[in-house]
Amino acid sequence: MPYHITPEIIIDGTLYTLLVFSVATWTTILFKIWEFTKNSYQDRNFSSAFWDAPDLSQAESLPKNIAIGPQARIALQGFSWQNETRLSDGRHLKYIGSQADLLEQALLVQMQKEQHRMEGGLTLLASIGSTAPFVGLFGTVLGIMHAMHEITASGSTSLDVVAGPIGDALVATAIGIAVAVPAVLAYNFFLRRVKQHRAGLGNFVASFLHIALSADKV
Repeated sequence: MPYHITPEIIIDGTLYTLLVFSVATWTTILFKIWEFTKNSYQDRNFSSAFWDAPDLSQAESLPKNIAIGPQARIALQGFSWQNETRLSDGRHLKYIGSQADLLEQALLVQMQKEQHRMEGGLTLLASIGSTAPFVGLFGTVLGIMHAMHEITASGSTSLDVVAGPIGDALVATAIGIAVAVPAVLAYNFFLRRVKQHRAGLGNFVASFLHIALSADKV
């Protein structure tokens, strides 16, 4: 350890790092709760209006009148791709192939984008959940080392002298665990929500593909 860096600075830096981790964790948790709540609300509204529409032309105009969520963006991508395919008349490589396969690919690509958007922030939660205890342990080890040096310098080994500094050093580990637990729980909870939303989007893609191809055959 460089002579100009005191143990107190490193220990305090560890605690401030855990504080930043905690703020980042709870900020991410609140944002993800808002995001999933908003997506669920928008998807319910769009799904209800979409399936109540009399035909695809009416359904195509729905995103202009209601809030656009994941399902609405997938539908817009599908409608946009269909329109581009009709206008292109196969003049570009990306439009060459089966209409069904091309439309399915466009819908799946958009669904993957929506999934990536929903997964935003989960890596941060997983990283904090896995590293916070070790950061706290690092602060504890340094704190104990510093306490031992202080005890040695004082020349006293009584319980009152030993227990206090070591007890203070263990606080860093406790804080690290306290920061990690919400991050791990939130990560598991949101990962399950992502899987549920992904399943719902997959069902919508399959249904949209079916009605779009059926309408083309009529």
